[in-house]
Formats: sequence, structure tokens, C-alpha cells
Amino acid sequence: MKEMHNTHKPTIDLFENEIAVNSFLDSRKRKNRKNKKITGIPYPFVKWAGGKRQLLAQMEKFIPKKSHKYIEPFVGGGALFFYLLPKNAILIDNNWELINCYKVIKKNVYELIDCLKQHTYNKDYYYKIRALDRNIEKYQNFSDIEKAARTIFLNKTGYNGLYRVNQKGFFNVPFGRYKNPKICDRKNLLAVHHALQSVKIFHNSFEYCLEYAKPGDFVYLDPPYYPLSKTSLFTSYTKQDFGEDSQLKLYAIFQELDQKGCKILLNNSYSEFILKLYKNFRIEILKAKRAINSKSNKRGEIKEVLIMN
Repeated sequence: MKEMHNTHKPTIDLFENEIAVNSFLDSRKRKNRKNKKITGIPYPFVKWAGGKRQLLAQMEKFIPKKSHKYIEPFVGGGALFFYLLPKNAILIDNNWELINCYKVIKKNVYELIDCLKQHTYNKDYYYKIRALDRNIEKYQNFSDIEKAARTIFLNKTGYNGLYRVNQKGFFNVPFGRYKNPKICDRKNLLAVHHALQSVKIFHNSFEYCLEYAKPGDFVYLDPPYYPLSKTSLFTSYTKQDFGEDSQLKLYAIFQELDQKGCKILLNNSYSEFILKLYKNFRIEILKAKRAINSKSNKRGEIKEVLIMN
């Protein structure tokens, strides 16, 4: 991987004109709220397990119409953020590779696009790029732009768009079989770049949201779900699993945000543990399609919960 720097920007591009950009994003926001779904760009630049694009229509009526600030401590693919397009927002995630992508897209999108164009869809090449993080000393010498391009490439070409690491923190998703995966979605990356310009982005744990949450802020929590069975916890987004202790800690944060006067929405699994834990708050049932399962006959519609104060 050799990083390429290209300071030349295309002269004819909707996203080069700031006035046109702001008008476009405002129009997109209005269309989203009217149609109750993501329309056009920008949209999540990575696939992410548990992404909320399919649930937006069901969630719409529970989303606060007004808030001072938008805070998302488990940003992931950012489906709700790209649906709402708030100008005053804080995005947080404990996955460094993911947050690095957000920061690079915000600051160095053209260099990222050049770097992504160097990647090719090939099985041997995929495993070569996947193995780069095994040599920690060498991997640390790569630029943040190169690392972001690697993350996006692996996400677009790996099996089912999974992000999973082993106990050593090494990415271990196998090669995916696609006809022609779009490794470099230039138009969307430029749109995401502009949508992020006024957004604060942090690599940190979810409780960091307490540093910024104020009365009247909208805090959206989309954590790794509580497993429905001992075998359903199929993925790790960081070296640390999000187990029962983390769920209890999240509940304490939920309570503290509630006491602060924040407007809160939280997604989680429809499970006895979660229902009992949040019994003093409002719980709505959503129906989602299970897209990721090793057995195709177990992919289907399941219940999830949307919890609010």
C-alpha cells in the first residue's frame, strides 16, 4: 500500500460549492423526514452489523423533532446520523479503526479516494491486506489514510460486510464473494466529507458522552445487543466483548442521561434481561430482518426493542 497525495480537486462537482452543498443536505434532510427513509447520499460508508437503515421508518415517530445537540456514543455505520444530518453533533465509538475512517473522511477525503483506487478485488490480495495488522510494528508506520483505506476495502470485500477481530485484536473476517464490489464510492465519500465538517468525532468508550451531554440534547444509543443465546454473540468489534457488565454500565449511563434532562433512544435485543433492566422506561417493539447468520434458515424477522425516557 502506497499512499498517494492528490491535491487536485475536480472543477465540476456539486460538493465543491459550499452553498450548493448546504442546500443539497438541507433538501436531503427534508426528504428523509417526509419519506421516513434514507434518500440518496450521504449514507453509511461502511456496512455494519446491526445497522439501522431498515428500522428508520419504524423509529421515525419516536425521534425528537427538536434538540440542542445530537450525540451518538456507538456510531457504527451512522445510519441515524446520515438520516437526520444534524449540524451540531458528536460521534463516538470505541473502535479505533472505524473512528479513524470518520476522521480521515472529514479531513483527507481526496487522499483517501486516491488510496482506495489502488485496491483490487482479488482473494489472494484480500488476505494479504487483511494480514497487515499482524505485523504491529510495520502496521504502525502506515498513515491514518492508508489504514482507513484498508478498513473500508476489507469492509467492502469481506464476508457479509462484517467487522470482527480475534482476542489479539486482529481482523479475521474471511473473503467475501461478490460480483463487483464498489470499493471506492467517490460520490458518497465526498457527501459524507461535507456532512462531517461541523461534527466532533471521538475515539472513546460510550460513557464519554456524559462529558458533553446537556439538558435538551438528543442521545442515541445503539450498543452491541445483549445476546439471545450463548451462541448468538457471533462478533467482536474490539478486543473487549460487550457483555452483561457492560450492559449494566450502559443502563447506569442511561439513567444519568435521563437525570440530566436529555432525550434518549436506545436499541437492543428483545430479551428478558433487557426488558427487566429497563422496565421503568418506555419500551416499544420493532421488527427487524436478521441479515447475518451462518445458517440461512435462521435469517428472518425478529423482535427488537426501542427504549426511551
